[in-house]
Amino acid sequence: MKRVVTFGEIMLRLAPPGFLRFSQTISFDAVYGGGESNVAVSLANYGVPVDFVTRLPKNDIGECALMEMRKRGVGTDKIIYGGDRLGIYFLETGAVSRGSKVVYDRAHSAIAEIEKGMVDWNSVFKDVEWFHWTGITPAISQGAADACLEAVKAASDMGVTISTDLNYRAKLWNYCDESKREEIMSELTSHCDIVLGNEEDAEKHFGIKPEGLDITTQGEHVKAEAFLSVCEQMMKRFPRAKKVITTLRGSLSASHNTWAGVLYDGETMYKSPEYQITHIVDRVGGGDSFMGGLIYGLLKYPEDDQNALNFAVAASCLKHTIKGDANLVTVAEVEKLMGGDASGRVAR
Repeated sequence: MKRVVTFGEIMLRLAPPGFLRFSQTISFDAVYGGGESNVAVSLANYGVPVDFVTRLPKNDIGECALMEMRKRGVGTDKIIYGGDRLGIYFLETGAVSRGSKVVYDRAHSAIAEIEKGMVDWNSVFKDVEWFHWTGITPAISQGAADACLEAVKAASDMGVTISTDLNYRAKLWNYCDESKREEIMSELTSHCDIVLGNEEDAEKHFGIKPEGLDITTQGEHVKAEAFLSVCEQMMKRFPRAKKVITTLRGSLSASHNTWAGVLYDGETMYKSPEYQITHIVDRVGGGDSFMGGLIYGLLKYPEDDQNALNFAVAASCLKHTIKGDANLVTVAEVEKLMGGDASGRVAR
């Protein structure tokens, strides 16, 4: 496979041990992660050559984030340096009826102060097959949005396949109003071949709602058919898009979710098997692990969208069993679950 490039922010994640609340803890577990870096780690685990592009501060914490990418096999030679700090987010892990909680501390981070012209995108995309970004990056700052637009335009000009996970984050879009946000996201998404997003992403970013259908986002049963009109409207709005995909999460509690996905190619809607995830270890990064699995699946099975979707859903199902942001599973483990073996028996 040719190289994949992802672009975004990697952060320091600080979380109380276990299921402690912020007010209870006297220590925090530290890991590194972020939407696009998590996708890069997944792809590296699957043997795909991948580079992560970001902007890091030249200090010990920036170096720790860099080492995390290197030890996972992700290419880091396209990373640029500058700024004073790495972004941080605090995670309080929920359980049963208490949901998880995130507090961001990422203002004035190195990538928040990136500007267009800082990254040589023509060099970055040389011999690259695929570029991935998420809606988190343009939400960070106007400079990050400008750099992301530079990237998608360069990738488009060079014939690179472009994917996005729309990832609406209400707590991040602080530098512009709703109309400007829609303008930014619309221009960026217009360059994309593969679009991942749920009904909230579609509505918040583009005002797209299901036509006469009730989409259930709480409780056990999430109907795939309810997403068809959203997919159709997305393709009409963004004619370059060849596939529109969404994850289907049914939330019985913070500890028990159902998990599936759908993929629409303009003619056929594919639906994956549904998994019961009954003892969630860590759901943060679930969407990123889905996207990493999807990119791998579409590269590995270019003529088999059903198999690609099934791989993505199985991979992200397994992510819910792993502490931390990134999905540290192998192709063999994903294919074992795809084959129906969810026993969790010890491998001896």
